[in-house]
Amino acid sequence: MAPGSTVRAVNKVDVAILGGGLAGNLLARQLRRTRDDLSVLVVEPSHETSWKVGESTVEIASDYLVRRHGLSAYLYDRQLPKNGLRFFFDTPDKDADLFEMSELGSDHLPLFPTFQLDRARFEADLRVMTRAAGAELREGETVRSIEPGTPHRVTVRSDGQERAVEARWVVDCTGRARVLSRTLDSGTEVDHGMAAVWGRFSNVVDLDAMPNAAWRGRVRWTSRVLSTNHFCYPGYWIWFIPLGEGVISVGVVGEKAIFPRGARTPEGFLAFLREHAAVKALLEPAELLDVHGFSQLAYGTKQFFDGERRLAMVGDAAAFLDPFYSPGSDFISVQNDIVTDLIRRDAAGEDVGALAGDFDRFMQMRFEATLLLYQQQYKALGSFDIMSAKWNYDLATYYNLWLDDYMGDKHLDPRHVRAQVRRKKFILEALAAFRDRFRDMAARTLADGRYHRHNLGMYNPGTNLDWFWREVGTGRTRRRQNEVTASIFEAIEQQTAWAFEADRRGTARKQA
Repeated sequence: MAPGSTVRAVNKVDVAILGGGLAGNLLARQLRRTRDDLSVLVVEPSHETSWKVGESTVEIASDYLVRRHGLSAYLYDRQLPKNGLRFFFDTPDKDADLFEMSELGSDHLPLFPTFQLDRARFEADLRVMTRAAGAELREGETVRSIEPGTPHRVTVRSDGQERAVEARWVVDCTGRARVLSRTLDSGTEVDHGMAAVWGRFSNVVDLDAMPNAAWRGRVRWTSRVLSTNHFCYPGYWIWFIPLGEGVISVGVVGEKAIFPRGARTPEGFLAFLREHAAVKALLEPAELLDVHGFSQLAYGTKQFFDGERRLAMVGDAAAFLDPFYSPGSDFISVQNDIVTDLIRRDAAGEDVGALAGDFDRFMQMRFEATLLLYQQQYKALGSFDIMSAKWNYDLATYYNLWLDDYMGDKHLDPRHVRAQVRRKKFILEALAAFRDRFRDMAARTLADGRYHRHNLGMYNPGTNLDWFWREVGTGRTRRRQNEVTASIFEAIEQQTAWAFEADRRGTARKQA
């Protein structure tokens, strides 16, 4: 106990959620919507919400927000709809005009809704929703210690006083503070050395007001501003994400070596961005509002869910990989579903120890599979040709495997979860083979000069593997899913064959 502090009466609850941000408030609300007899406490150190990274949702997270929480009207009213992901490509000297850059991105609104979130606004609104759902949200309380047991004992401090909370379940949603992970010493390192720096700007040039009718017309006048816009280079990328009310999030993610000394200062951040002609032009009239950064992005955990001890970690409190395809809120969605299901079963008297182990192995597999989308891939990002193939592959497999399963709630079916874990070796080997293929494409084309060959003057409206998308979420058979997987793999091998043609010709000449 801290000097001068006093301990107030013990508070007993079914579930103590540590952290009242995106993950914690959504979990509290979901638990109460699932079982309104559960007593749920959310402990949050801050009285105010603020801008955070993680503004962009993709399809699993959007399905979770709409289907589990009924927030469709709210998201369209208080947040921004998202017009997919969009990629721009540059010269080796980073001097291309925006209208010259090759572009990869859709010319129509997406089939499934996604959103761009002002996290400060969303989390403030979620706090109101959490209380309306019947959960107790205590702001201004800091977790001082966690003593796992039966029940768990959590000591929190507020206004110089400490109080104890006894809880049957403790769920860590504290983000990178990772209070439970640090208590249990469950954190692990991940072989993916990326860093990031970002900030918010006002008065950024409006991509949808550009005085170039041909450039606007090639996307059929759909909104580029509402996309997550990526300016892509070998080893890093720059994002532009709209937050509403005239604010744009801009950030850089990349290999640590690309960041100059002082890049996380306002002056250093602006200097780096201004090295890119198109980015500099968009920011010419803009005002920088804040700057933040991480020197290491990725980390893992030894365990997501512990059913025997009734402990769980969700979102960044457990693990984080990479923001390139915005998977963070997808992981929160899947993990919140699993934690809710475990607590629901436990409250009904079911022993969830073994089941939590199955879910944990499944979550570890999902984490490893997602890592393969990013690991050793950053050198490939700056080539229009390579990214056209990689985006085709990544988006098609996401829709066919991950989104389809989520929309069918297969991640909550114990038999499906165990079957996926049994297939882990095959799944990871297949994904690793394509990781290696894209990595090798980048190395070969950078060496022989073909890497930037189509980075100017080209437009690709997205993926040509969208023929099966209307089947997604309709209850397809596993056999049909496997057929689509095989067709995706075959198509990508054909689309990427050009990068290896010189090798094959050389081999043929040697054999002759």
